[in-house]
Amino acid sequence: MITSRASGVQLHITSLPDGRLGPSARAFVDWLAAAGQSVWQVLPVSVPDEHGSPYKSPSAFAVSPALLEHPDAPVSAEELAAFTERESYWVDSWTDFGGDLADQVRLAREWAELRAYAARQGVKILGDVPIYVAPDGADTHAWPHLFRSDAVAGCPPDAYAATGQLWGNPLYRWDVMADEGFRWWVERLRRTFELFDYVRLDHFRGFAGYWAIPADADTAMSGRWEPGPGRALFEAVRAELGDLPMLAEDLGDIDAPVHELRRDLGLPGMAVLQFGFTPWDAHNLHHPSRLRSDQVVYTGTHDNDTVLGWWSGQPDDVRDMVRAACRDNGVHANVDHEPSWALIELALAMPGELAMMQAQDVLALGSDARMNTPGVEGGWKWRMEPGWLTSEHAVRLRALTEAAGRAR
Repeated sequence: MITSRASGVQLHITSLPDGRLGPSARAFVDWLAAAGQSVWQVLPVSVPDEHGSPYKSPSAFAVSPALLEHPDAPVSAEELAAFTERESYWVDSWTDFGGDLADQVRLAREWAELRAYAARQGVKILGDVPIYVAPDGADTHAWPHLFRSDAVAGCPPDAYAATGQLWGNPLYRWDVMADEGFRWWVERLRRTFELFDYVRLDHFRGFAGYWAIPADADTAMSGRWEPGPGRALFEAVRAELGDLPMLAEDLGDIDAPVHELRRDLGLPGMAVLQFGFTPWDAHNLHHPSRLRSDQVVYTGTHDNDTVLGWWSGQPDDVRDMVRAACRDNGVHANVDHEPSWALIELALAMPGELAMMQAQDVLALGSDARMNTPGVEGGWKWRMEPGWLTSEHAVRLRALTEAAGRAR
């Protein structure tokens, strides 16, 4: 996906001071360029659910109108016709569901302007494709034969949730999708790469094997593993769209088939520094000493606490491991005084071609700036105040990025 050492910052559009496209989005691009960053990672730009989550969207194709800078901008008949022709696979699914086609035209226009502005500054946009869609949404209405009714999505018990996570998204009928040449997924990724330069594939392990929970279950405990589509899906996509620059989110309960599928497809995986310090697990694959060049390393993701919030809750033996990793990798920031900047510097030192940090960690914010807590409804509301990211932040981050050989 990335062919030379680079780094970037994760900040969703709704977390900008404006909370949408417009001046603060362009100002953030300017700040990234000043800070020597090459990548801006956003969360899915799809229509969010009632809790604000973009991972349970009523459409896999439509962009959220709430992101519009100019929601009342005129749209011509010619623009509507051209958009309808270009996006013919999914447009009816959205308008039949009550979506506004003119808003999608406006979004295409504004997003193209932002992407071009970022490109001129040397900044690429890394998007996100949720593996699942919302129940009773535009997709399940338009293509009901592609979705199961007997089971729903989630994940088994893990460090985030003792009873697992019951997401409730409809699961795919992968056999039916295969019979149709995976057309729905081909068109979904075609649409996605109209918006982004790079794409993170959410819950990549679901393509190798997924946790299927009975539709009437109260928790995820009664689920079971079932086989995903594997390589066949990606071969169908490549046959029509070519090689796509994608990142596999391979976090959580990962087994050998998931690693094999990712390597077979030549996709980079992910590593999260906050996961790497476990005195009880001497073989933790997220530990800095075990990270590889085919991984994108994160200080934390939108599902993690901020580094400062995480650090404040760690026991002494975990903190000792972090201190040792910082010493071993030449980190200059004092982790006891500036844990956020110490882990940023540590991430930049790692072998992966791309290192990513949350904007909250650049700002050294605590847990009140956390974006999401998996398995807990709510969240998704954190927003930056104007002027929080300063030229001083940019100068400091650029210096660290240059020292790590990652500056744009």
